[in-house]
Amino acid sequence: MSEHLIESVVVEIDAPAAFVWDVLLDYPHYPQWNPYTRAVATTLAVGSPIDLTLPKPDGGEGTWVSREYIRVVEPPRLLRYDTGDTFPGLLGVRDQVVTPLSDDRCSYRTFETFTGKYADAVFAAQREYVKNGFDSVAHALRERVEGLLTAE
Repeated sequence: MSEHLIESVVVEIDAPAAFVWDVLLDYPHYPQWNPYTRAVATTLAVGSPIDLTLPKPDGGEGTWVSREYIRVVEPPRLLRYDTGDTFPGLLGVRDQVVTPLSDDRCSYRTFETFTGKYADAVFAAQREYVKNGFDSVAHALRERVEGLLTAE
């Protein structure tokens, strides 16, 4: 079975981890700042669905919804969800990680591991799309958090 990892850049953010966590999970405001995940619908209960509205991978107009499932919620450090059996022959497990560096500084990164029969094909076709999306979120999250703190 193949396994492939896609990682975002790591960004350091001049804000407490708890504040960054709150912004990361403030899904109603995603359209204001998140270039990759346009909308999210979830209760965040472990085992429940999380519907991610994403831009089309081919760059075309419109969006598509990826249904995944919440697996771990450990504030203010880790959010993990995966595709479950949504795509037979493929499992994508995504971690969003906030790491405290001090009381008022932290880092953020996200990564996804693809495994299963179709992991090679999905990785080859989607690696750049996912990597660019993850990086754009990391940078936009830092800008959003620091902008909110400046406005306070």
